[in-house]
Amino acid sequence: MKTNNKKNIAVIFGGKSAEHDVSIVTAHIPIIDSLVISKKYNIIPIYINKEGIWYSSKEMIKLSFFQDKDYLNKLNKKDKVQIFIEDGFFVKQNNLFSEKIKIDLVFPALHGTYGEDGSLTGLLRMANVPFVGCDIFASAVAMDKVLTKQILSSENIPVTKYEWFTKKDFEIKKEEILNSIKNLNYPLFIKPVHLGSSIGITKAKNEKELINGIEVALFYDDKILVEEGVNNLIEVTLPMIGNNEILFGNIERPLSKEDFFDFNTKYINSNSKISNNGVNTEYSEIPAKIDQFFKDKVLDYAKKTFNILGCSGIVRIDFLINEFTKEVFVNEVNTLPGSLYAHNFKKSGITNLELVDKLIDYAFERFESKNAIINNFDSKILQSVGGGKKQ
Repeated sequence: MKTNNKKNIAVIFGGKSAEHDVSIVTAHIPIIDSLVISKKYNIIPIYINKEGIWYSSKEMIKLSFFQDKDYLNKLNKKDKVQIFIEDGFFVKQNNLFSEKIKIDLVFPALHGTYGEDGSLTGLLRMANVPFVGCDIFASAVAMDKVLTKQILSSENIPVTKYEWFTKKDFEIKKEEILNSIKNLNYPLFIKPVHLGSSIGITKAKNEKELINGIEVALFYDDKILVEEGVNNLIEVTLPMIGNNEILFGNIERPLSKEDFFDFNTKYINSNSKISNNGVNTEYSEIPAKIDQFFKDKVLDYAKKTFNILGCSGIVRIDFLINEFTKEVFVNEVNTLPGSLYAHNFKKSGITNLELVDKLIDYAFERFESKNAIINNFDSKILQSVGGGKKQ
């Protein structure tokens, strides 16, 4: 029940994912912090621990709760959350004195497995509750780096050359797979197909490093992508928000001096500055100082990719550019950018609060549009099927 006229917004974060901790940061900075500042909503923080148990407490509105080294012990003393799907999404503390709370909108902040892959959005669709971000289909496709490449290349969107295989494939026909990979030019990048935040990614300059990289990737996933590196590389990324109408952020260029843009560079490099947006603010150039030709290509491919995959709400698309050959490749599509890439939109004059408000508005807009579609059909088939003997 509501105690006022404010809408109940649930922010769901954590989860059984290698990106668990990044999810906690995204949930609080900027999402929960902005909702607190707006004073327009009742905030229901829902935390899923690494074992998949759901909790909720007003204390979890503050990031400091999770920064406490003893937070797991404090968590164990709290009531778990029960979820009800009854033509809506309801939550209730697991005790006799709690009432069910109907959630008016869910703001998912779950990165990676069971969240960003469409698992959570599938549950929310069944509950018929509005939610922020891409729908289940775009989420599932974008989460699979191989499937993304296959779909985009079929629509004439350039992607780098690659090979892929499963853990079972590698166990059965290792030499055959390694021979196929020889068709690619070094350096190669080895990636777990279903992870983000650059977790488990390695760069290989020879076959020994390739095999080591495959072993690392297989630790995190059972489907592996090996892709050809781009020479004369310019790497850029572009966040976007919207539904039918797209609002672009700034084209951003990483400035890392490392071999490639890894997890530490993005979030916790000890030589870098971490902003109140939860990301390393010294790694990039915003807006990117690149030729207009490249800017036009990036914007064109970004819009086409957004529409081809059926994205909505927010995405970030990463690009690889060969400066000498003038080739531009779509590299990856991220349906929940870390901390919503709020630092990027801020350069365009969109504050954290405005960004979160826009995403909530997009969620309600899409929900109303989806609900206008008829999903029921009276087929009369049950009455036409023969049954047992009549009494």
